[in-house]
Amino acid sequence: MTSAPAAMARVLLLVAVLVAGVLVPWASTEQRAEALSAADWDAGNIISDAAFYDGAAMTEAEIQRFLESMVGTCQNSNCLAVYRENTPTRTWSFGTCSTYPGGTAESAARIIFKVQQACTLSARVILVTLQKEQSLLTSRAPSDGVMRKAMGYGCPDTAACDSTYYGFFNQIFAAGRQLTWYGNPAGSFTSIRVGQVNRIQYHPDASCGTKDVLVRNRATAALYYYTPYTPNAAALANLTSTGDECSAYGNRNFWVYYNSWFGSSTAGANPIGNLELVSAQPGTFRVVGWTLDPDTSASIDVHVYVGATGAAYTANRNRPDVGAAYPAAGSAHGFDIAVPVTGPGSASVCVYAMNYGAGANVLLGCSTVAALTGSPVGALTSVTTGPGTVAASGWAIDPDTASPIAVHVYVDGTGVATTASNAVDGIDPAYAAYGREHGFAVSVAAAPGSHQVCAYGINTGPGANVQLGCQTVTVPANVISEQGRAPVGALESVVAGSTGITAKGWAIDPDTAAPIPVHVYVDATGAAFTAGVPRSDLPAAWAAYGTGHGFEATMAAEPGTRNVCAYAINTSGAPTLLACKQVELTGGIADQGRVPIGNLEAVRSAAPRQVSVSGWAIDPDTVAPISVHVYVGSTGTATTANGDRPDVAAVYPAYGSKHGFSWTGTVAPGSYNVCAYGINNGSGGNVLLGCRTVTVAPEPAPPPPTDSQFAPTGNLEAAARADGGVAVSGWALDPDTSASIDVHVYVDSTGTALRATASRPDVAAAFGLGPDHGFSAVLPMGAGPHRVCAYAIDATNAPPAAIGCIDVP
Repeated sequence: MTSAPAAMARVLLLVAVLVAGVLVPWASTEQRAEALSAADWDAGNIISDAAFYDGAAMTEAEIQRFLESMVGTCQNSNCLAVYRENTPTRTWSFGTCSTYPGGTAESAARIIFKVQQACTLSARVILVTLQKEQSLLTSRAPSDGVMRKAMGYGCPDTAACDSTYYGFFNQIFAAGRQLTWYGNPAGSFTSIRVGQVNRIQYHPDASCGTKDVLVRNRATAALYYYTPYTPNAAALANLTSTGDECSAYGNRNFWVYYNSWFGSSTAGANPIGNLELVSAQPGTFRVVGWTLDPDTSASIDVHVYVGATGAAYTANRNRPDVGAAYPAAGSAHGFDIAVPVTGPGSASVCVYAMNYGAGANVLLGCSTVAALTGSPVGALTSVTTGPGTVAASGWAIDPDTASPIAVHVYVDGTGVATTASNAVDGIDPAYAAYGREHGFAVSVAAAPGSHQVCAYGINTGPGANVQLGCQTVTVPANVISEQGRAPVGALESVVAGSTGITAKGWAIDPDTAAPIPVHVYVDATGAAFTAGVPRSDLPAAWAAYGTGHGFEATMAAEPGTRNVCAYAINTSGAPTLLACKQVELTGGIADQGRVPIGNLEAVRSAAPRQVSVSGWAIDPDTVAPISVHVYVGSTGTATTANGDRPDVAAVYPAYGSKHGFSWTGTVAPGSYNVCAYGINNGSGGNVLLGCRTVTVAPEPAPPPPTDSQFAPTGNLEAAARADGGVAVSGWALDPDTSASIDVHVYVDSTGTALRATASRPDVAAAFGLGPDHGFSAVLPMGAGPHRVCAYAIDATNAPPAAIGCIDVP
């Protein structure tokens, strides 16, 4: 199914002549403006799916005008501009074409138009194939022998033509069926893998060699099935003439004709991509995936809709896996987006890839997820009284944020604002993902007698303020005597100096008017002080106790981050924690513009596809940990030098020990130069800590194939931390059956069997084996980094197939 280059040279000359005149209104509107060049040729993307599978590319009238403009004056009745034939009504026994309704004296244009509709195959593809196979678009007097093999269908390069398919109508409809059947996942043609590198011959003579071609779409694969050769350098060096003895021209000529007559064969390709994860976060949905448009290497936009509310984002995150699969497009095509929720309850989250140039936008996927949003939740768990005071405590969370929220506590009509930021137990387990730092405790002055105490959670984002609870209590008269009551007070401030801290506050034991001890701890080191400093500003509720209840405690402390806590000591009972505060001690170190110091101590690859680095780094201008940037080849990752390194502290005691770094990442197999840089915390430059070379091994080879016809296939698309472990999802199928198969998912060495039964219309469209091949689950997983791997289990008990591994930090 190839054609001679000489015929192409004639047709290019003819097109040039016709376009110069007035006979070609069709060609003149869409002809390629610039000359074709071999640099434009992409063996893996000869024509886009959008251009190939277009059942409405041309009308019958447009086809007829095009034939007339190409042929000129016919010299016999076989000439396509005047050709007519009685056609039968025909339904193929296989393939995707619908029934062709026969007709009387149908023109060549009508036959081409009806096959375009029946097979959803562009008339432009049919016209170009007629020319590349038999030069029929420029022949004014085709012979009967040429007409009977018009599309070259059933005419292999190495044997005679099959007479079953003789005849113009037969050729058009049979070739249309075959070209579309090649790209059907349910078809029998699977030797050319779309999205993978395929070995394509240059010529029927196998000694001429092969080219490794990443076939990017079904349409290009169909052309290689039809004409199984790719042009060599000699054929591409002169697009209108011959190459050498190893040149083949069929697919080259197809590309040249199409681009010369109809414009770019690859423009108008729709975006491709994958929606890999949609998960609920406080107040947002996390949306992860990738997309690119074959018409450009630039990052394209994605539109994310939560219900009917949409927003635009750019898919420009680095995705080396995408860049490896589509080298011409690069790797800047990932997205990891936090999309605001629009209201409580479940929401449909849909992601669309925005087309670049000609073509259409593409729905990458939708997922229905319960939103973490709404009005605050919580409880007023305790209300106690003392002489002249009411103490209220509880917890409050706004589902829209993991941060602490405001709480207003009212005693009758008098309100006090506080923040629910204390670490507490007893929070509803449904909100465990928000952490423990959502408790509140506040004291409010109140006269003796009965009072109503109410607490309100103050809303953030969608929702409204919520009453957390009310209680009626009685404030006793102020009687100072031993009653076993707990101390009260406040740690009001902690100030860091060059060599220590100063803590200030007040403390009272309601059972005595005498000053009481206060114990102040810097990390684990404590000291006793007396709360006896006069304080005229104490709450009015404690006026009867006098003013001598303040404290000011100064303690030595090492440079670094320090946790300072103060406890009021009870005269006869347990102490009361007044509060804890964190401070940063600089040790008198000032920013002098000095560069960091440190060392890249180790670079190793302890597991396939993994690199681990470690070392230490200090910026002499600060005691705080600094950033370290690790580069594996040209790919950089930021980490923080905050690991405990007593050995470093022994050498640099003023800076403390929190300056070690370690990082592990996943990379492709190969040899890499790994470098680490200390990042300056203020003025001054960054510094190279060191470089080392490491060789990374690939994953172990898969088990050898068994006697099953096809191995399972699939993809582990996502593995991300979730409540209770890791959320995994993907798809798997065995091409030998349409039934769902098992998937075994391993978290490190612990495996779990799943069944891939979830509906995946995208998989059904790609493979034609039905939609029930998706899987998703939440599997147990502890803290720290883990590797998650999935294996598709063969339906005939052949060895399983690895479908992906993801490292979860």
